Amino acid sequence: MTTAPAPATSDLEPFRVELTGYAYRMLGSVFDAEDAVQETLLRAWRARDGFDGRSSLRTWLYRIATNVCLDLLRGRGRRALPVDLEGPVAPVAGSLGTPAGDWVEPVPDAAVLPADPAELAVARESVRLAFVAALQHLPARQRAVLILRDVLRWRADEVADLLDATVPAVNSALQRARATLAGVRAERRAGPDLDPVDRVLLDRYVDAFARYDVDALVALLRADAVQSMPPYRMWLRGAADIGRWLRGPGAGCAGSRLVRVAANGGPAVAQYRVDPAGGHRAFSITVLECAGGRIARLTHFLEPRLFPRFGLPVRLDP
Repeated sequence: MTTAPAPATSDLEPFRVELTGYAYRMLGSVFDAEDAVQETLLRAWRARDGFDGRSSLRTWLYRIATNVCLDLLRGRGRRALPVDLEGPVAPVAGSLGTPAGDWVEPVPDAAVLPADPAELAVARESVRLAFVAALQHLPARQRAVLILRDVLRWRADEVADLLDATVPAVNSALQRARATLAGVRAERRAGPDLDPVDRVLLDRYVDAFARYDVDALVALLRADAVQSMPPYRMWLRGAADIGRWLRGPGAGCAGSRLVRVAANGGPAVAQYRVDPAGGHRAFSITVLECAGGRIARLTHFLEPRLFPRFGLPVRLDP
């Protein structure tokens, strides 16, 4: 039998984006996904002489990546969004409270989406915040089965081989995962791709926020719009409550500068707040979801560490 040549580093690197997308869906964290992919490529490099070519290089890498993700998920709690945990609260005059919990994180489109237009639509929908958060309700192996079968379109026998399982076991896991996901996603609203009306809406949001015109901002929201601010548990429902928050605790955002980015298959903005020491400092990555010509959901991720992942500096000078 002829043994396949050991893969070189140059053979592994082209798989980085799709493996990052897979790991992100599994783990719900861009930081964990990057670590998982780095560990996957390192394990593959170390074990390269054992690659015999009986499966494709892609399948071999996904087997390693799946094991890495399952190892990382072992013993961990579920990542979530604030709206998953408890009901909304009324705006208050004080602070947001104490940061708590492990949250689903946003991911730059460039890190996880394929360049092929034929694959882009499905891939974009499968990295939406609502979908990734829903995936976190599944046990780890069910999560892997659903992603491999329904997102990446692997055959049942391919998934069974990767997981060292039987085809009936894979089909059973897929049915249970779909049923769980259907129940979870029924409670969510996933934003569609931006149409021309929504692009104008995004322009108006950026302009109104830069001027910190609260009346104009509230006018852009659906009446039942939702705002959350991970890593804090508090979240708000309703344009009126969001407006009261913007005029109260949120007033410190006046004077912010916004930079457009693309996250989770849709529109997002990076917000820099005024720094008393001069210039502006990284404050949040905000993912927007639009529906019916209005903004339906604003998820502000108050995590400056995300900015370099989007290719942005943590400070803007005057």
